[in-house]
Amino acid sequence: MKKTGIFLLSLILFLTGCGKNSEEDIVAKFEKSVNNAKSYTIKGNMEILSNEETYTYSLEASYLKEDFYKVTLINQTNNHEQIILKNSDGVYVVTPTLNKSFKFQSEWPKNSSQSYILSSLLNDIKNDDNMTLEELDKNYIIKTSVNYPNNSELTYQKIYFDKKMNLEKVEVYNNEDIVNIKVVFSAIDLKTNLKEEDFLLEDLIDMNAEENNASNQNNSNNEQNSSTENENCESEDCDTKSSNILDDVIYPLYIPSETYLSNSEEVSTDEGNRMILTFAGDKNFVLIEEAANVAKEFEIIPVYGDPVMLSDTIAAKSANSLYWTSNNVSYYLTSNDLSNEEMVTIAESLGNTKVVSGSK
Repeated sequence: MKKTGIFLLSLILFLTGCGKNSEEDIVAKFEKSVNNAKSYTIKGNMEILSNEETYTYSLEASYLKEDFYKVTLINQTNNHEQIILKNSDGVYVVTPTLNKSFKFQSEWPKNSSQSYILSSLLNDIKNDDNMTLEELDKNYIIKTSVNYPNNSELTYQKIYFDKKMNLEKVEVYNNEDIVNIKVVFSAIDLKTNLKEEDFLLEDLIDMNAEENNASNQNNSNNEQNSSTENENCESEDCDTKSSNILDDVIYPLYIPSETYLSNSEEVSTDEGNRMILTFAGDKNFVLIEEAANVAKEFEIIPVYGDPVMLSDTIAAKSANSLYWTSNNVSYYLTSNDLSNEEMVTIAESLGNTKVVSGSK
């Protein structure tokens, strides 16, 4: 009788387990699909929550073995486009509208979590001994810790698959269990047959140069249609001054404790003006603001650091500085006292559309 009871219990456990995928099975299936993909293209939308505002991007990410990436992000509010490109020459962040690019000697995307790159999601899963799997009627949900060096408040993520193991979305949570980043995938093609030629910086330069040349030609034609030569000269001088002038000072909403604005100075430049804000106290730093200008020729700026995703743009971070452009204003923040995370927090507070500008 005792043996019969043991047999029945074993049978029940066996039957209950039939048709169920274990954590190992789910991870193995995802790992196989990622590792077997010689190239892929992902499309979707990304939302970033910051300071109670939501920033939405259209997203397209392409990958080619070994270590070629191209990620296009377009801010759906202001149509600001930036491209992260990684090829055999290095890592670039290209801003087509400004005709500029930063070039990094960086381990991106391996040095932090990336919610829109398959290999990064896989690494987060495999590197977390406390990874959990939840099975719902229509989804598998994998929960893992995350690694965002410039934002310690981001602590874990949920990765959603359908029952056929198709990736649907990723949610990244802060330490208060609030979603700060959400990526919803609309299309994933794991057989795109991409080649190295699809990851050339030259293609981005040529495309941008054509747009600039067309724009310059239109401007030239408009100038020729001016009523008189004197009026044309006066108008040209006015346009040159007004287009490159920063009318307002934008103050950060976040300043470290025991730190204050000690000086505000406006200086003239060949292209317009520049505001220099000096903050002193426990955490000394300098913030420089000026109107964003389009380079006449494609400009590549070397940076010894990493690209950093802010709420509304991609910044260039080095050891003691941060550079970014937001809402047609270029910012440069430098300090020997601020941590990387503090610099990012200051930058985020400037990017908030609720920031009140002050006249000079």
